[in-house]
Amino acid sequence: MTIVNQFLRNRKPEHGGLKIAELDRLGLRAEEVLDFSASVNPLGPSPRAIEAAQNADFSAYPDPDCVRLREAISRDAGIGPDHILVGNGSTEIIHLLARSYLVEDDTAVVFGPTFSEYASACRAQGKPPSEIIPNQPDFRWDIQNSLETISVLRPSLTFLCNPNNPTGVYLSEQEVLSIAAAVKDFGLMVLDEAYAPFVENRWNAASLRSMSNVVILRSMTKDYALSGLRLGYMLADEDVVARVGSYQHSWSVNGPAQAAGIAALTDRAHREASRDALSEGKRYLTHVASLLGLEYSPSAANFMMLKVGDATQVRRSLLKEHRVCVRDCSSFGLSEYIRVGIRKMVDNRRLADALKQVLETESINQHKTENGKSRRRS
Repeated sequence: MTIVNQFLRNRKPEHGGLKIAELDRLGLRAEEVLDFSASVNPLGPSPRAIEAAQNADFSAYPDPDCVRLREAISRDAGIGPDHILVGNGSTEIIHLLARSYLVEDDTAVVFGPTFSEYASACRAQGKPPSEIIPNQPDFRWDIQNSLETISVLRPSLTFLCNPNNPTGVYLSEQEVLSIAAAVKDFGLMVLDEAYAPFVENRWNAASLRSMSNVVILRSMTKDYALSGLRLGYMLADEDVVARVGSYQHSWSVNGPAQAAGIAALTDRAHREASRDALSEGKRYLTHVASLLGLEYSPSAANFMMLKVGDATQVRRSLLKEHRVCVRDCSSFGLSEYIRVGIRKMVDNRRLADALKQVLETESINQHKTENGKSRRRS
């Protein structure tokens, strides 16, 4: 197992989603681009959530304690409201955790390559984390070696995204329990379940709630497609919730977001339809990857990672020539891979056609370049 200091640069983390400045440079409009770079519910937000947000009182201050939303989450998750902290997306909570638990000689560990905000939050406290590197090509971690590393480093915070972003690796309940047990005497394990609702045959993280050193993060921007409103929450021991919440500024979660979150939690039919759409789309794109001869990382989440060669060039060509945006995984240290979120079938087919054309063009250009070099050498 190779352990290295997190390589991410001291700059703003890179994320999926359309960048208006980039589209302006290319002369594109956001409404004409299909965005596969963000991995959210393929059916979009629940109509109930949209209606609730529209009907919220924009002139009223939002409830700083998110009481009604915490009550709704409590009913849905089967945990008391005092064990819940709601945030402006789970990213806010990640930064609050780092502020409240990384002081003096504290250290942090991330299971990488993974969501860049973990490292960003730690660096903001002057505590760059160490990264546990997985084996390739399956991107799975050697759990026993990881546990030994954790026992040596004794981190105050250990970040684990399950299923992981961008690789889609999903650890078993026993593997996660072993990590939580390994850190119980000196730190918190932060289990980020942002993509867990998309997992088929998902195990229930309720088994971890009795462990006072476990924090579970949920992101309502993904499964409920509330990315524009920013909404996420944390499930944890009451003392942890109180400590982390003390660093949160007033009115962090706006009124329309709170209203939409409450409504979204009641729409179970929309959630079920979304899972069906995701399953169909993943089967199709897996088939497409095989037809194109692309290596892909088996993913338990609502996205796939495809090995395309020069990821930056493929992304640029897809966007400029086909108005399709994918995630370049170079910022994760995976410069040969793109990540594609699963969308509706009509969109998935457009991605498949565009990807086929771009890869064919890239192959022809590479062949010409190699022939040119051969002629010059001769």
